[in-house]
Amino acid sequence: MNAYIFPGQGAQFSGMGLDLFEASGLAQDYFHKANDILGFAITDIMFEGDPEDLKQTKVTQPAIFLHSVILSKVLGDSFQPDMVAGHSLGELSALVANGTLGFEDGLKLVSQRALAMQKACEMQPSTMAAVLGLEDQVVEDVCKTTDGIVVAANYNCPGQLVISGDIPAIEAACETLKEKGARRALVLPVGGAFHSPLMEPAREELAAAIENTTFNTPTCPIYQNVSTTAITDPKVIKENLMAQLTAPVKWTQSIQHMIADGATHFVEVGPGKVLQGLMRKIDRNVTASGAALPE
Repeated sequence: MNAYIFPGQGAQFSGMGLDLFEASGLAQDYFHKANDILGFAITDIMFEGDPEDLKQTKVTQPAIFLHSVILSKVLGDSFQPDMVAGHSLGELSALVANGTLGFEDGLKLVSQRALAMQKACEMQPSTMAAVLGLEDQVVEDVCKTTDGIVVAANYNCPGQLVISGDIPAIEAACETLKEKGARRALVLPVGGAFHSPLMEPAREELAAAIENTTFNTPTCPIYQNVSTTAITDPKVIKENLMAQLTAPVKWTQSIQHMIADGATHFVEVGPGKVLQGLMRKIDRNVTASGAALPE
């Protein structure tokens, strides 16, 4: 069975999507439509902007979404997912790819999500840190016993867990985790504490937008970050998406469930190869590749 997976923030690069734009009239139509919906020429920033321009949350999230979704559209009949999943932001790309959301609704939600998260980041200085080489339980226990707000945020693969919270709590947790034997506990260059309680203002804002958006019955199940299991009920998909901003991204668990349900080949749709790298660490018995443009 073919599983299609969609990357999240961090996969962006200067020039992203230009090959798509140049190769396909369909892609050009979608990119032009995106510029109109967003009210600014995101294509200029994607194709010609420097990495600093692309790092702004309000640009990064729509840019990755557009790259992923438009690539899935250009794949045409060769895009035949039996199941889908997306890492954090990538979940919205996956929901357009399996027909739960229309392109325009998906892009509007991504844009609202990005702006709401940006606002929440500005309300309180906060950050995230990658922890390598420790059992999840050890990291979770340190988070629980550290003063301030710090939680496990991204279960990326065995031995790689990202924590999220206020800056003093993250710094204190990193020190403790190094003492506990972490190979690395490294503060990341991100604008805020994604997937933590500090995103509550953004969650409320996005939940209102999700509530007013039409969700269709998908063409195949999505394995959501919050629940990790196969979901096809639009109502449940909606609820999980509303919970996502303050809940952890259970990526390892989602992939394991997809494999248990019969996924044998994973295709990453979007910029970069981050998810393919994580796949090798989650389970070496399945294959993973990037989606290639049709000849």
